[in-house]
Amino acid sequence: MSATDDIRRSYRRPRVVMREHLARPASEPRALVFLLAALTVIFIAQWPRLSRIAHEMPDQPMVGLMMGTVLALLATVPVFYAIAALSHLVLRLLGGQGSWYGARVALFWSLLVVSPLMLLQGLVAGFIGRGAELSLVSALVTVAFVLLWGAALRVVEFEGKTN
Repeated sequence: MSATDDIRRSYRRPRVVMREHLARPASEPRALVFLLAALTVIFIAQWPRLSRIAHEMPDQPMVGLMMGTVLALLATVPVFYAIAALSHLVLRLLGGQGSWYGARVALFWSLLVVSPLMLLQGLVAGFIGRGAELSLVSALVTVAFVLLWGAALRVVEFEGKTN
């Protein structure tokens, strides 16, 4: 299936989609692509907010804001690897039987699945700005991510051996 179909399906049956990803041969490049694709969508989601900042503060050029954002996102790559490793270690203490690779796929895939919601969050931040609307959408994105990541980790750590 295509990634967009898998993303759409993940909102209804996240554990089924995660099982399908784990049934494929382990591929570190595929896991990295999940993370980089998620970060790309997250970067694009920031454009309306950055445009608003550049408009409100003319001394902040849009190109500079975009470069700062992309560099900050690239700096998070090792952080996400560390978060995946930490989640695996914590769940191993709680009886998890998964793999390091599975923990990475669970986190990176969950980020990719929630990235379309981050596009909405970026639009709200850019067009409406700070306020109740942005807080509501941000809470929705956070809850969706936590639920998706939790479901993925459940499959990885507690539903049989993974790659």
